[in-house]
Amino acid sequence: MIGKWSASQVRVRFASGRAAGKGRGPSAPVTYALIAACCLLFVLSPASGLGAEHGTGDELLAAQRAYFRRWGVIPADLFEGSSGAALTPATALFVHGSWVHLLGNMLFLFVFGAMTEERMGRLRFTLFYVGCGYLALLGYAVADADSEQSLVGASGAISGVLGAFLYLFPRARVTSLLPFLFFLPVRFPAWLVLPFWAVLQWVAAGRDSQGPEVAYLAHLVGFGLGFAYAWVRFGPATRVRPAPAPASEGENQP
Repeated sequence: MIGKWSASQVRVRFASGRAAGKGRGPSAPVTYALIAACCLLFVLSPASGLGAEHGTGDELLAAQRAYFRRWGVIPADLFEGSSGAALTPATALFVHGSWVHLLGNMLFLFVFGAMTEERMGRLRFTLFYVGCGYLALLGYAVADADSEQSLVGASGAISGVLGAFLYLFPRARVTSLLPFLFFLPVRFPAWLVLPFWAVLQWVAAGRDSQGPEVAYLAHLVGFGLGFAYAWVRFGPATRVRPAPAPASEGENQP
């Protein structure tokens, strides 16, 4: 799961004057295809609990455990030299442990993925997403090499997207819902919101995870990889700097 709070909207005004989310929004077919694939695979899997063929009760739980073990990352098995195990950091990116896990990840991918994909380009974004996700899960497995718990989810890859977004769009305004403000929507720049999110992951990484879907260390690895990639690949001159919005628009939603 990506975090303890959710972001509902991102809006950036480019130097050209066109606002993302207004008029023709970012072109992001890869982002939308990833969301569709994760949702479809989850609905068809035992994790959703929707398929009658998976049974109910203990039978369903057994089917879910077998599903996670087959397609998820098991650190204790990863370094035994099996080609099948070596592929699991890629297959695990499309497996989610619960409805909350799936919807939380897809919300973050929807909010931050479109603009990042448009900036990187479709092919580069695809390779970036899979590469960050694979390395994030691999990093978690190295740090907890004796674990036999299945690790699943796109959190590592999406964390990489967050890291790249922070570098590319540091002044983007992120509308967030924070529980300690009674879930009132507040707008903060990405340079404040995303480092705060990373600190939450750092604090949570020291705790024992429950369930197959939570791995805060993978979030941190993915976030760092994403930021580093954007920094090395694009350089400081390519950051998108939002231009001031016309006074007449105020803070109206697009």
